[in-house]
Amino acid sequence: MRIAKITTPDLRLHHRETETQTHHPLLSDIELLIKQSEAISKDQPLPQSLPTSLRQSLTRLSQLVPFPNNSFKLAIWKLSFRLWNACVDLSNAATLQSSSTSAEIIANLRHVAADMLFLAKDVTGVPSPTVKSSLFYYRTGLVWHSLKNFDLASNCFERATEIVSKIDIAKISDAGEKKLFLDLNLARSRTAWEISDKNLAVTLLNRAKNMLFGSPEHYKLLSNQFLAFGKSSLTKDDDDCSLNDALRLMNEALDLCEKGLGTAKIREDTMEFTTMRTKTLRFISAVHLQKGEFESVIKCVKVLRNGGNGSDGADQHASLPVLAMKAWLGLGRHSEAEKELRGMVGNKDIPETVWVSAVEAYFEVVGTAGAETAKGVFLGLLGRCHVSAKAALRVAHRVLGESRGGDSGSRIRANVVAQLVSDERVVALFASEAVTKERKAIHAVLWNSASDHFRAKDYEISAEMFEKSMLYIPHDIENRVFRAKGFRVLCLCYLGLSQLDRALEYIEEAEKLEPNIACSFLKFKIYLQKKEHSCAIGQIDAMTSCLDFSPDYLSLSAHEAISCQALPVAVASLSKFLSFYISGKTMPTTEVVVFRTLVTILTQDIGSETEAFNFMLQAQSRASKLGTECFFGSGETGKREQNWFAVTCWNLGSRCGNAKKYELCGEFLRLASEFYGSTDTDESGENTAMICKSIILSVTAMIALEKQNKSTLTETQVKLASELLMRAGKIMSSLLSDGIMEPELIFMYTLNAYDIHGRLNNSAFQLLVVKTFASSKSCNYNYLLQLGIFASQNPRSNPDVSKFALNECLSAMIASTSPDYPTIALIIRKLISISSVHKNDTEDEESIIKMYKQAYRIMVGLKEGEYPTEEGKWLAMTAWNRAALPVRLGQFETAKKWLSIGLEIAEKVSGMDTYKACMEDYLAGFVAKVSSDMI
Repeated sequence: MRIAKITTPDLRLHHRETETQTHHPLLSDIELLIKQSEAISKDQPLPQSLPTSLRQSLTRLSQLVPFPNNSFKLAIWKLSFRLWNACVDLSNAATLQSSSTSAEIIANLRHVAADMLFLAKDVTGVPSPTVKSSLFYYRTGLVWHSLKNFDLASNCFERATEIVSKIDIAKISDAGEKKLFLDLNLARSRTAWEISDKNLAVTLLNRAKNMLFGSPEHYKLLSNQFLAFGKSSLTKDDDDCSLNDALRLMNEALDLCEKGLGTAKIREDTMEFTTMRTKTLRFISAVHLQKGEFESVIKCVKVLRNGGNGSDGADQHASLPVLAMKAWLGLGRHSEAEKELRGMVGNKDIPETVWVSAVEAYFEVVGTAGAETAKGVFLGLLGRCHVSAKAALRVAHRVLGESRGGDSGSRIRANVVAQLVSDERVVALFASEAVTKERKAIHAVLWNSASDHFRAKDYEISAEMFEKSMLYIPHDIENRVFRAKGFRVLCLCYLGLSQLDRALEYIEEAEKLEPNIACSFLKFKIYLQKKEHSCAIGQIDAMTSCLDFSPDYLSLSAHEAISCQALPVAVASLSKFLSFYISGKTMPTTEVVVFRTLVTILTQDIGSETEAFNFMLQAQSRASKLGTECFFGSGETGKREQNWFAVTCWNLGSRCGNAKKYELCGEFLRLASEFYGSTDTDESGENTAMICKSIILSVTAMIALEKQNKSTLTETQVKLASELLMRAGKIMSSLLSDGIMEPELIFMYTLNAYDIHGRLNNSAFQLLVVKTFASSKSCNYNYLLQLGIFASQNPRSNPDVSKFALNECLSAMIASTSPDYPTIALIIRKLISISSVHKNDTEDEESIIKMYKQAYRIMVGLKEGEYPTEEGKWLAMTAWNRAALPVRLGQFETAKKWLSIGLEIAEKVSGMDTYKACMEDYLAGFVAKVSSDMI
């Protein structure tokens, strides 16, 4: 603002005198510098040396105080005014307004002008020179304050205060001068506030109360300043001290408004004071709310609403329902808070951000119980005004909260949000391209909530939230992948709910949008759970045809099938898995593990032994082709794998043998011998022994199958059995000395070898193998008895072997400390029967006689009944009856031998007394007759 030139009458009278008496060189220098400032154009930069030069000249000028005359002082005043006006012109220049450096230079020039005026403040002939000097400092201080140089601003305000301090306020009549006193205090107070000298700032405001002069304008200024300081206290800190200071300052502002109303003479002032009072009351309510003084908030709101603010009507400001709602929430009166919140729906003056914030505040306090209210308020707002997508997003996010799902509160919130976001009006908010960001955001919010509930296994709510999130995915090509992903997760949800038909519908929709391995695998999983095993097996082939197929999915499919007890599906999946090994692809799992898993699955199902054998056979073939170490693995791991296959084959063979599945039993045992043979022979010879056992039992199974089927082994089978037994014999010969082989297995080998070589008509080997067994430590009379009986009964019997075995058995039993006479009697009868059937010459006759005599010798000395009576009778009767043929043939000596043997045995058998008498009479008569015939 330019300062008008001094043109008072007295000055005009002395104009000429002044011009002649004030041509002082120092003033001339100052005038030259001022002319430079006046000559600066808008396009020229301000010389930075100008303020310094003027300040130096001013310092020299101050040394001339007191000045020689009033004209000299008046000249200084004129120069000061010219400099000030030049500063005003420079400040208005457009090119200088944006330069902070230029603004600071101009402020310095103003400061120089004020200091020049201060040097000549006691000039005469100028109205209110003191006030004008103070005014220069006041305005300069305002400039420094705007430049945030608060120290210089404070200096200016303090100098101005000192200048006017000697003036008696009561004697001031000019309104402008009165206002200067107030403005100066207010400006000084603002500067003190900026430099955090709050006590001084408030003191100055209180001092300004004495400078109101009954002016409504002054009351407004001071009240606004108190309110401004109060609001500033609120924004800086939220501690109790700051809140108390803010409340105190706002109460001062309110008090000034009340008093100002009494000074108002016109309607405009009254309305302005009323507006200020209402505004201050709202801020006071906000402070009470921050302090937690909720009752005070309610009182303030009631005063404002009831029109107790001095106005004609009630205050309907948009902040009042928010303040009231938060206060009621603080008091725990949720029903009143809900009324306030619902009342906001009808208030069109409430900005969107305010009511969204109110909804958030209400829901934060009330929680899940307020979810329905929040939804109702939001939908009500949709009906009365335009609501942005961002607001809908905020409400949905706030209602959902940070819950992780799995509790009743989370379910209620999710249900409310699901109803909210599925409303057609809400969906329409996110339809345009302008809200793409918000649409993606709400989709993410719903998706994350659904994911949380899915992880908590609350599949029902999860499915609902996923379905609602699909409403915010556009139906375009770019979003096909996202829609497919949504359908896939919905499929998972309904799988969890066991709603398999709906799950299948969703995955088929996903497959239409994005056919991939994930869709194919989920269809496989659905078929499994529906127990449609044939469809599941067919889906395995569909999986392998996917572009993003990985063999890992076959392994995963097998695990899923096992968990569903769908063993055929698991087998089909792993069988497909094996085909990739044959093609030479790099696989995540070793081939032997897949074979082991397959066999393990099949062994769980009785009746799948044939399939298990086929895979075992395939594994053995792959091991032979790739090499044992390459297939099974190296080190201890490889040994364990080999041992597992060998033991499993053995166990399956044993199981099949117990189930009388002799063909599979033999196959498994032969394969077991191959697996045991592929392992490194250990020092204990256990694997070697298992090879021998497997072979022996395998041949045993072949013979058992022959009997079961009532058929005859083919020549090829007999040859195979012979080769197997020969191999077993070689192994067994090396193990007998170590005592590793069980006697039962050695006996079984001997029995099988006898049988098979009998089919090959190799009687010499039959006798050799039995003799070898008889001479071993594993042999006992029971085994010999079985061998003897078997050799005598077999269609391809061998009497030599039979007699040898039975004789060896008889010798062993007789030599026993407690002979088993019933068995001995059985052996004797068997030997007599064999010799009788295969008798060829007199030597055989003599051998038979020896057997009878041996029986007689055994019976001698035994207690009655110790030797089986029936067997004794049989011996006596058969011996007696053997004399019949020699008698008819006239071989009387031979007949006499048999009759004598029969009688001797009969004498040792109880119960044959009658027979014995008859036999004695017949023998005596026979001897007499033979003797008479000879004479």
